[in-house]
Amino acid sequence: MPYNLSSGGVKPEKAISCQSDGKTFEELRRECLQTNELFEDPDFPACDSTLFYSKSVPINFQWKRPQDICQDPKFILGGANRTDICQGQLGDCWLLAAIASLTLHKETLTRVVPHDQSFDDRYAGIFHFQFWQHSQWLDVVVDDKLPTVRDRLVFLHSADNNEFWSALLEKAYAKLHGSYEALKGGSTLEAMEDFTGGVGEMYETKSPPDSFFNILKKAQERGSMLGCSINITSSAESEARTTTGLVKGHAYSVTGLEEVNYRGGKIKLIRVRNPWGQVEWNGPWSDDSREWNMIDKAEKDRILRKSLDDGEFWMEFEDFKANYDKIEICNLTPDSLTDTKRKWEVTMFEGSWIRGSTAGGCRNFIDTFWTNPQFKLNLVDTDDDDDDQCSIIVALMQKNRRKLRCEGLDLEAIGFAIYDAPDDDDHLDKDFFRYNGSKARSKTYINMREISERFQLPPGKYLLVPTTFQPHHEADFMLRLFSEKKADTQEMGNTIDADLPDPPMPNPPEEETNEEKGLRRLFEQIAGSDQAISARELQQVLNGVLMRRKEIQFDGVSLNTCHSIINLMDVDSSGMLDFQEFKIFWDKLKKWIMLFLSYDTDRSGRMSSYELRLALKAAGIQLNTKLLQLLGLRFADSNYNIDFDDYLTCIVRLENMFRVFQAMDKAKRGEVTMNFQQFMFLSMNV
Repeated sequence: MPYNLSSGGVKPEKAISCQSDGKTFEELRRECLQTNELFEDPDFPACDSTLFYSKSVPINFQWKRPQDICQDPKFILGGANRTDICQGQLGDCWLLAAIASLTLHKETLTRVVPHDQSFDDRYAGIFHFQFWQHSQWLDVVVDDKLPTVRDRLVFLHSADNNEFWSALLEKAYAKLHGSYEALKGGSTLEAMEDFTGGVGEMYETKSPPDSFFNILKKAQERGSMLGCSINITSSAESEARTTTGLVKGHAYSVTGLEEVNYRGGKIKLIRVRNPWGQVEWNGPWSDDSREWNMIDKAEKDRILRKSLDDGEFWMEFEDFKANYDKIEICNLTPDSLTDTKRKWEVTMFEGSWIRGSTAGGCRNFIDTFWTNPQFKLNLVDTDDDDDDQCSIIVALMQKNRRKLRCEGLDLEAIGFAIYDAPDDDDHLDKDFFRYNGSKARSKTYINMREISERFQLPPGKYLLVPTTFQPHHEADFMLRLFSEKKADTQEMGNTIDADLPDPPMPNPPEEETNEEKGLRRLFEQIAGSDQAISARELQQVLNGVLMRRKEIQFDGVSLNTCHSIINLMDVDSSGMLDFQEFKIFWDKLKKWIMLFLSYDTDRSGRMSSYELRLALKAAGIQLNTKLLQLLGLRFADSNYNIDFDDYLTCIVRLENMFRVFQAMDKAKRGEVTMNFQQFMFLSMNV
């Protein structure tokens, strides 16, 4: 399902309440104020299961409201900043680092942490926060009961004992994912994306792309969130200060990039901020270094006017790359709150990998790889600063995996490949991928919530295939395509159509072939004196004939399928088949058997459910991905195979559906109108 967002003048999207009763924060707070009762959240109650799902609570927690923990509690005290964020007894430092970055972007912070709430005015024990999840903003409400031990907060807390916005934000984020335990372990980018709706990129500064500085400068111009850090080799190095004034294992923010005239040439500078303050880089281009005296005074004043001894400092870009190891970018979508002149164009698709139909795995599994969802991308306009290339970021996210941990479902290893696309507008089959290599791909398959890669491609048409590493592994996903210029995109395999020509009439008795004469004798033997075959008689003859076919696995045709066959072939509405109707069906059956055998590639007597798309297409029936997923779930066995009897049931019912619909769609508009009685009649007969 695609979503398209364009840049320029987009109002922030209204957040949707995710409370089970559908009530908004305002409605719930108003009810509490009217009844003079403090809010208790039924969706995320103050109990052990809210804390942990895999183990019993290790210590005796007490859930307390802030007013029972301290005197004069405050939601935000003196502005929300990094000192409000202290880690507790939960392994969610990735979340804390993202919150620290969030405090540097005040407009974005105000959306995530709405300031229309306090412990004073209209206090009712209820607070709300907003997070971006899978293409929409959600408004998450919580009560203010927090887990404590001896009147001290156990998890995230502020350095000020009477400030609670950060602890309540962590609780709302835990509610979003099902429990506090679900927050253990993660990537800072994951939370940054949930705070902004952006898409994350990570670069190793020791092996950057050629256009690294331009990538960062464009990101900064667009108001993207940028962070950087120095790796540590042991826990002892964490927060250790180097001789140059930098701190290892510590989250910094990038706040500016410039090119200045220096000694007759251009030099690239980057401004970095240490949220601690006071602890700064002391090498070249630091605040009092001599390099500043060798550039134009007006330019020096312009660049340094905001860089005081507050933890913010400039470095030469080459020194930055030599000292830092990693930089993370959260690129903001066009609906972000930051007011910038240049923003990304973004298109979003939602889909699923379903076993037996669209969970094809990576290119190593060529027999099923082609069945994965496919997306066509048409790049037309090149970048403003590059006449030959189009910049694009591909971001593939698997949905809800943190919430599904309690069911034993962890992150899948995911990746994607990009191919030069032919002109076909249909889903491409195995032969295309067998004989064509990829144009670009994700660096590796990895079990992260989201992977993203930036590419520069010449204008043209491309095919993008997102996959899990292993076939048959199910997951829901969201695919986002960020481009500098608007790009046309579409999901492949959306066609629903059937080419079902009327079969030729049987020859008259005097012109029958030997095969037709034999079929007439069989018919007369089964039909008896009424010269018509009922559903039960059809079942007997089909089972008798098909049981003798040793090359197919067959458990017997059901009576319901035989009724469907009669409904398909019964032109005179007698409820039975005469010889002409029986003859036409027999010709169809021979074709269907031939198709089944041609797609039973391993001669097992069964057809792979992944091949069903091709078999149906050869029979004149073309379905979209969603319908094929349903058929795979309905007819495939645990080994992703389909027996002949299930295959026959599937193809007969589909042809029945198409013929009934086409008969009703007299205007050929692709839609029909029916009342409930007609719907019931058709459902029963198909």
